Amino acid sequence: MNSLVLRSDDRGAATLTLNRPEKLNALTKEVFEALEEHVDKLAHETKTVGLVILRGAGANFSSGYDLSEVQQYIKAHAKPHFHSEVIEKVAKLPQPVISAVQGHCSTGALELALAGDLIVASESAQFADVYSRWGLTPIWGLSLRLPHRVGAAKASEMMLTCRTYSGIEAQHMHLANLCFPDDQFDAQLAALTADILANSWYANRVNKHALIESDSLTLEQAHSLELFKNEGVAPDAAQRVSKFLKKGAKGA
Repeated sequence: MNSLVLRSDDRGAATLTLNRPEKLNALTKEVFEALEEHVDKLAHETKTVGLVILRGAGANFSSGYDLSEVQQYIKAHAKPHFHSEVIEKVAKLPQPVISAVQGHCSTGALELALAGDLIVASESAQFADVYSRWGLTPIWGLSLRLPHRVGAAKASEMMLTCRTYSGIEAQHMHLANLCFPDDQFDAQLAALTADILANSWYANRVNKHALIESDSLTLEQAHSLELFKNEGVAPDAAQRVSKFLKKGAKGA
């Protein structure tokens, strides 16, 4: 497996780590190919993996797409192939995905982070969309996913000003779901991971699928597509309810 993206597994959570710390984990074609290889495997591992965490090695998530590679495309008068299909594969993984952001998360890296179901940030994280600064435009879905998270007005501000926003600001504007103190980031991320994995993995997958598929639909349209026409019961529901009732009987 390519060392540009590392995978580690711990009690049902698979962590994918962008591994170019000497380059601030800048994205390249090879990084995306390595990421795609991992994601393709994870899509078929729902029995052993209940959550995917995406993060960067060292102090940064990613500084964005490697500009030296972009320059090569420009000199060749060719459109950069930014592997938007890999972003979609991350977004459509059956398992919930957490984008865990520390340090830089800029432009192409922001597009990748937005593919996560949850974004968590350290207080000192730096979010930015600087496509316009380089005369580029987003082609991985940012123009849809960013306003969906923060609203059209805030997305316009980010895209037109190219300003940088801290992790605290990102949470206030709903770009990040949660913001953790820098010195508590890993511990808080582990606690969030445990909370998610403690729930029914099946229910988590169904809920994620329903949220994605029904996002732009009315309730009537969602029902017509049978998104909600299931038993409403996970395979482990009886066991979970029984365990809860037994705890209640003991006064726990």
